[in-house]
Amino acid sequence: MKNLVLALFVLAVASCSTAQTGYSSKNKKAIALFEQGRDEPGKSIDPKTHGPNYAGGIALLEKALEKDPTFWEAHMVEAEMYELMGKAHQAIEHYRKALEINPNHSPTGATYYYLGTLEYAVGEYENASKDLNKYIQNKGAHPDYVAQSKQIINDCAFAIEAMKNPNQFKPVNLGPGVNTKDPEYFPTITVDGKTLLFTRLIDDKRVPGPYQKQEDFYVSNLSTFNTWELAVPMPKNINTVNNEGAPTIGADGRSLIFVACSDETGTNYGDNRKGKGSCDLFYTKRLGTQWLDPVNLPGAINTSNWESQPSLSADGKTLYFVRKVMTKNGRPDSDIYTSTLKDDGTWDTPVRLPNTINTPYMEESVLIHPDGKTLYFSSRGHPGMGGLDIFVSRKDENGEWGKPENLGYPINTSADENSLLVSADGEIAFFASDREGGFGDLDLYYFIMPDKFRPVKTLYFDGLVFDAITKKPIPGKFSLVNIKTGKEVIKSEADQVTGAFTVSLPINEEYALSVSYPGYTFFSQNFNMTLADNQESFHMDVPMVSVTNTTNPVALKNVFFDLGKASLRPESYVELNKLRDFLKANPMIKIEIGGHTDTRGDDADNLKLSDARAKSVKDYLIQQGIEASRLSSKGYGETMPIFSDEVIAKMATDKEKEKAHQENRRTEYKIVK
Repeated sequence: MKNLVLALFVLAVASCSTAQTGYSSKNKKAIALFEQGRDEPGKSIDPKTHGPNYAGGIALLEKALEKDPTFWEAHMVEAEMYELMGKAHQAIEHYRKALEINPNHSPTGATYYYLGTLEYAVGEYENASKDLNKYIQNKGAHPDYVAQSKQIINDCAFAIEAMKNPNQFKPVNLGPGVNTKDPEYFPTITVDGKTLLFTRLIDDKRVPGPYQKQEDFYVSNLSTFNTWELAVPMPKNINTVNNEGAPTIGADGRSLIFVACSDETGTNYGDNRKGKGSCDLFYTKRLGTQWLDPVNLPGAINTSNWESQPSLSADGKTLYFVRKVMTKNGRPDSDIYTSTLKDDGTWDTPVRLPNTINTPYMEESVLIHPDGKTLYFSSRGHPGMGGLDIFVSRKDENGEWGKPENLGYPINTSADENSLLVSADGEIAFFASDREGGFGDLDLYYFIMPDKFRPVKTLYFDGLVFDAITKKPIPGKFSLVNIKTGKEVIKSEADQVTGAFTVSLPINEEYALSVSYPGYTFFSQNFNMTLADNQESFHMDVPMVSVTNTTNPVALKNVFFDLGKASLRPESYVELNKLRDFLKANPMIKIEIGGHTDTRGDDADNLKLSDARAKSVKDYLIQQGIEASRLSSKGYGETMPIFSDEVIAKMATDKEKEKAHQENRRTEYKIVK
């Protein structure tokens, strides 16, 4: 807009000058220098910026003002040039001087609008509100600018109040392991908080043209001394001579979605990469220690538009990202979209987030926290301090996003704030800043997140999947279900080389784990993600038993019944469907389903109940298409406890004793010949 404004102003001045009238100055030398300065950006190139020579124009305008300090037109054009150079404070100075000389030089009052928007941009909220109020009172003011001015006035009121009530904010530089003289930004971190991946803008002589810089990924690991080790670049099949940026890493640290942009041809995305236009999202996966060659993200997300700044949910099923388009009036606009992963491994058609989140202005830098219901993002459209501010929105029980809340001052300022990253436990937040005291340009910092902006505390659950006999790693496929809601919250697989897995889970919830792999009986367990205050993770190894090596019973840990009844609870169906799939994949196998109780209660009643429960499981499998001839059921009552009454009696606490009784109450299956 400002380029157009400058052009129109210059043309208006030029048309008046043809008759040597219309200027406020009568000094011919001042007028000559003014006209030379006005025209200089269009005649020569600035050797430093390789753009229009505004600096040369300003030097000539300064000489014009030396000849006639009251030449307000020279102040106006100089202010415009400073603004186009990004030097807001110098522009403000000259707009103010033009108004001091002649407060009514613009019939529409537009100079008050230019001045007020710049004052808002640099955080002079009182002055901005005052000058914009003067503008909107002018009868000739443009309606679009009036609407924008009213919004900025409201933002100024918010900012003034926010500065009166600052949040605690003490940013700490991540140190020389991560930060350098080059800009570092867009961090992402594994759910265990031990591996940080970020973007760095580096010098690269391979880049054609005068601007020989490009973006690459770097990785730093947290040392045992709680400091970040020296960051190293990602492999060459990830980093190319083109730009790679804005990564999002899966909770397990083994999947990566990032942005890659084409070169100046618009078609070259790097070796072995194909894009759809502008910037696209790409996907890669790590097997053991090796990253596979990235591929264009399969599905309907990428278009000829600009897709960027992805954020992957902890369960790997939902991707949030930013899409930028050009509006009808030629103004860039970016909104936050979301897409879900389909069963065939492709991403579905993206859906724009509602107007609760997106505004007619720019939304950027989206982050979905591992809790799955806390969204952080940057926006120019919600009430804020100026520029891009960071906001938080929370999803309610109905899946609706709540009204965004500004993170307040001094987290947000009059400058742009983005690239926010919040740790899984919600206590630490990372961001990029070029504040004083850093290593140069943008550095990565962390700070303690104020309590009121924290997400649900989410920690990590990890382990190894392996053969119970040979100890060989197995890339088992696993599912985690929230027992209370019955919803599958994680569906993933262990590493194909190491058998390791890491997932993120909100605390204070009970989960059912099922792990399967061809040729093995499936593993099941349930656990409560209630951890001590100083505990950071929950670890569980998964020994898998080969179908050829066992006739031992396999416990169905995630089959549940109502108290004293044989009716299956709905949360049992996920586990039983796993057993169904196992039987269908192994059609020669026959099984016996056994029911067991604890030793409390009447022996005969326990035997009857255990038999009825085993039969309920058998009947469900038959309903699911398993032949009855492959199934048998038997109730064992209290005759085969895992823990005897004598052992239980010696346990120290009631909690331990109750847990032992729970282990005795179980449903099992065993392979029969």
